[in-house]
Amino acid sequence: MSLKLRISDDMKAAMRAKEADRLGTIRMLMAAMKQKEVDERVELDDAMIVGIVDKLIKQRKDAAQQYEAGNRPDLADKERSEIVVLEAYLPQRLSADEVNAAVRAIVVELGASGPGDMGKVMGVVKQRLAGQADMGLVSAAVKSALAG
Repeated sequence: MSLKLRISDDMKAAMRAKEADRLGTIRMLMAAMKQKEVDERVELDDAMIVGIVDKLIKQRKDAAQQYEAGNRPDLADKERSEIVVLEAYLPQRLSADEVNAAVRAIVVELGASGPGDMGKVMGVVKQRLAGQADMGLVSAAVKSALAG
């Protein structure tokens, strides 16, 4: 079953179960997917949908931090609950050790050395690990691999 179909089915199930919060989050995801399809005139595949989900999760994490800083724990909790719903659509994440190993292999493969090659390495890493790892963790792994 494609990810797009699974999301659509989950939206219908949330409607039937009258899960308003979950339904709102899934509708927001569907709207972001539709927007991408219309803007770029493409049919989304699973990899593109995972990219959208990743972006939405990052936005929710940033918003939750801002709400915490602004002393609004109620809104921060709402953002965190949306993150939980969205994470269900991501593939199994790689552990920190697996990310470090993959990054080191790519650095060796590209013959990269020093911080000047960070952009080149990140481009390849993003393609290969899209949706499989938190990009903040990946960025830190690339920095450490190029530094040492």
